[in-house]
Amino acid sequence: MSGTASPSYRDRNSTADRALDILTMFDDTHLVVSGTAVAEHLGVARSTAYRYLQSLVAGRFLEEAPGGGFRLGLRVLEIARLARRSYGLSEVALPSIEALAEEVGETVLLTRRAGDLVVCVDRAESANRAVRISYERGSALPLNAGASALVLLAWSPAEEARRLLEATRLHRFTPATLTDVDALMERLGRIHRLGYSITRGELDPDVVGIAAPVRNEKEQVVAAVSVAALASRVYPEAEAEIAQKVQRTAREISERMTVVAG
Repeated sequence: MSGTASPSYRDRNSTADRALDILTMFDDTHLVVSGTAVAEHLGVARSTAYRYLQSLVAGRFLEEAPGGGFRLGLRVLEIARLARRSYGLSEVALPSIEALAEEVGETVLLTRRAGDLVVCVDRAESANRAVRISYERGSALPLNAGASALVLLAWSPAEEARRLLEATRLHRFTPATLTDVDALMERLGRIHRLGYSITRGELDPDVVGIAAPVRNEKEQVVAAVSVAALASRVYPEAEAEIAQKVQRTAREISERMTVVAG
């Protein structure tokens, strides 16, 4: 194509382009579209718009709505189902945790609980200031230490959390690690009320962890997102600001999980 200007709408002639433009007309406030609206949107005659619409109806991407106009068809629902099946927690969360890692300049972890262990599902590192810590993908973390573990327990039923803690050998990793079940249960209550967890030197003596819960479409906490940083780089007065960013990222992941779940 000659010239430096980007192509105008009328320069796009392929049926695929027009079909995609029709499908993107649908949103929460436009569940049904009319032939006239499609013609105006495409800038074509109504007869041309109806040809595109009938082609989409024949492919089951659209169907005629009972009250007139057109609505999304069964083929779109089938594609949406397949799209949802192709997404796992890591795929949903990765763009958000990568963005957070670059924003705060630290390592970001995505974790979930598996019985009495907390598993690192994925991680993202800042290109500028990566913390070389031992939280690799697939590695198991203890139940009683670390911001992620405490967040995941804090949103578990209290009876379940206590049962898990009492049945697990709780190791003391640093002088700051809590191993008393009653003290841990009190700590979990505070974390739940606050909405996030901050640990300083409780799992690794030189690492600060700040974590928030990730929810699925049923509002159940299924994972945690956390920042792991060298304690020397995160002063106590900066913890609340980072916690807000972690909570925002957790909400983003939760929203994407809701969309994927349909």
